[in-house]
Amino acid sequence: MDTKQALINNALASGNTYKEYREVVAHHVTSKTTTGAKQTDALINYTKLNHARMRRLDKTTKISEVHQAIFSNYQNKVTWLVLTESWCGDAAQSLPVLNKIALLIPHLTLKIVLRDQHKLLMEHFLTNNSMAIPKLIAVDDTSGEVLSQWGPRPSEATKMVTAYKAANGSLSPEFKKELQVWYTKDKGQNIIEDITRVLI
Repeated sequence: MDTKQALINNALASGNTYKEYREVVAHHVTSKTTTGAKQTDALINYTKLNHARMRRLDKTTKISEVHQAIFSNYQNKVTWLVLTESWCGDAAQSLPVLNKIALLIPHLTLKIVLRDQHKLLMEHFLTNNSMAIPKLIAVDDTSGEVLSQWGPRPSEATKMVTAYKAANGSLSPEFKKELQVWYTKDKGQNIIEDITRVLI
């Protein structure tokens, strides 16, 4: 077994369900802390904000009948392993949607781990040489093969970020707010479309 496979297996064995992950985040909010090694006021506040975002999306995310049929007919036995942290805004907008999709797929298991506890694994799934999260890794339950990966953002949000960085070098606080507004308006639909393309 190669190193990457061993790291994946370790993460799968220790991963949380979505419900368990939500409980972890809720505990950090109550404790006024955050996941990860750094404990700053900003990250703690992001964790609190993201807890509210996920709670809202758990209630409001809708999947069309067309997409429901696609997901419910997918028969492969697969585990989605997602690397994340509670302070990550993109993850808070994505995980509730991914969970809703996972619940529709008959033989799919969703496991969530914290990036900073699995940095060696994260090194194998970098985005533009960075440990960007969330990162979804689809693993075949029978062979252990990595079938596909997704993240850290939906395709349309990725285009927005790439264009902004090309013009401005780095993401401003104002742009980050604009991105969150886009997520709110999109209501998870771009993620649903992305995942549909990955499955088909």
